[in-house]
Amino acid sequence: MYDVRSLKAEEFIDHEEILETLEYAEANKHNKELVEEILEKARPKKTGRGVECAGLSHKDASVLLACDLPEMTEKIYSLAREIKDAFYGDRIVMFAPLYLSNYCVNKCVYCPYHMQNKEIPRKKLTQEEVRQEVIALQDMGHKRLAIEAGEDPVNNPLEYILECIKTIYSIKHKNGAIRRVNVNIAATTVENYHKLKEAGIGTYILFQETYHKESYETLHPAGPKHNYAYHTEAMDRAMEGGIDDVGLGVLFGLDKYKYEFAGLLMHAEHLEAVHGVGPHTISVPRLKRAADIDPGQFDNGIDDDTFAKIIACIRIAVPYTGMIISTRENESCREKVMKLGISQISGGSRTSVGGYAGYSAEERPHDTEQFDVSDQRSLDEVVKWLMEGGYIPSFCTACYREGRTGDRFMALCKVGQIQNCCHPNALLTLQEYLQDYASPETRKLGEELIDREILKVPDPKRREKALGYLEKIRNGERDFRF
Repeated sequence: MYDVRSLKAEEFIDHEEILETLEYAEANKHNKELVEEILEKARPKKTGRGVECAGLSHKDASVLLACDLPEMTEKIYSLAREIKDAFYGDRIVMFAPLYLSNYCVNKCVYCPYHMQNKEIPRKKLTQEEVRQEVIALQDMGHKRLAIEAGEDPVNNPLEYILECIKTIYSIKHKNGAIRRVNVNIAATTVENYHKLKEAGIGTYILFQETYHKESYETLHPAGPKHNYAYHTEAMDRAMEGGIDDVGLGVLFGLDKYKYEFAGLLMHAEHLEAVHGVGPHTISVPRLKRAADIDPGQFDNGIDDDTFAKIIACIRIAVPYTGMIISTRENESCREKVMKLGISQISGGSRTSVGGYAGYSAEERPHDTEQFDVSDQRSLDEVVKWLMEGGYIPSFCTACYREGRTGDRFMALCKVGQIQNCCHPNALLTLQEYLQDYASPETRKLGEELIDREILKVPDPKRREKALGYLEKIRNGERDFRF
């Protein structure tokens, strides 16, 4: 029986509820009047507090996703763009993954790290190697990392992850510093989540892979990850452990995308209902080729147009949640979907263990890659590309460092007030990047962008203060924030 407030996975992600939702969506996908009503319900509305958005239930959002009328699809895209602009503007937050270890005891059939794969060498970074990787990432200009590791209680115990986090935060190289470490590791206990919180992590990220229980168990035939309930209930334990910023995601291509879409939104609704705050981020990875893995073996792949529609509908359904797209996707795909809802992207990424230190921007090791990287441009190239497209690359970590996380972040975001901090903070961190890391061409383009955008800060006092901070950054000082 479906119960959004239940703490049991099979009750807040109820199979029958999803099937009924998909049946309802299919029956109403050409109901123009209903689709119009749903779009109007989701439209941003100005209030005395700012801009507010109602979002959508998994049922209503599924109708939008199922609707295949061209004129309605364009209206869906238009609303997604409007909502993204209302809450995130033109800012795109930058990050990079850091792979610590590919040792893993699971047998996930879609991941090359599965324990039976003999094609890849196994590697685990020492703390000195972590240090070298972080310095290499700092020398690119990164301030925010997402650390990744396979599940192996012997080779990658939590103590190892905590030691790596401590090492990462301790490294100050030239003007570089990692200011936020997000963590993408296997489901664990409340006690361990509390330890991660104490270590100062940003967002805890865990992809569900698939919400279809039968498929989940087939795709994870052995290992701790085989336990569907334990994995699906991980975010509740993370919240109980004090982590109030959590990131959801499914691996599109493993099962039917409409089922995954409904399950993903039901999970977001569950977190909101039980903990008072939904997911901080939602990621939308697609299955990609890797060592020992052929995506062609799976028959649920989605094309770029369907992928874009999914992203637009997620943005409309959960308007305040950050959305992430990685270098799994190529340049043209990332360009298409950014305007529809994406607010964070990776740049200059390597998915190998030890993939940064000792390699040029053009070189990349492939022997321990988790998946093929489609967008292989350097961070500088990505930053320049974003600015040429009218976006503001942001390296900001201010909300996390000022304690604006969880419900405190959402309370501001839900009335559009977070932009009073985010816009100037994005420009300040971009100025740091331009001063310390950018190529001459990128720096020139960025300076022109900052000169234009700083004038859009509405509060005169805040604008004047930001101008002062920018001047100090140009004179060598660092780390200013609102």
